[in-house]
Amino acid sequence: MSELLESLPDLFHGLGAIRVRRMFGGHGVYADELFFAIVDDGVLYLKADELTAPHFEERGLGKFEYVKDGRVMKMAYFTAPEEVFDDPEEALRWGRMALDAALRAAHRAPRAAR
Repeated sequence: MSELLESLPDLFHGLGAIRVRRMFGGHGVYADELFFAIVDDGVLYLKADELTAPHFEERGLGKFEYVKDGRVMKMAYFTAPEEVFDDPEEALRWGRMALDAALRAAHRAPRAAR
């Protein structure tokens, strides 16, 4: 496992039980059971939504994207700012923003028919 993946539980220790799972050729990062980050090609991307995306955009941080059927697909995950890796308070601040965006998305998602 890469150094970045191994560091995530310590990096986001205040957000809950952090676990990493292989997915989509990269890794999904969960706090408890909430998916809030992606690691792909050694880059950490954090979940964003209409409330938090401007924080990433004003910093010029890029979106996670991939190619599907010849088209570039962009997801609501942005590159984590560098200070996340240097400052534990910044890691928690940006991690909480990502977790809050994931929580809002989970509440908006339609519930499965019973």
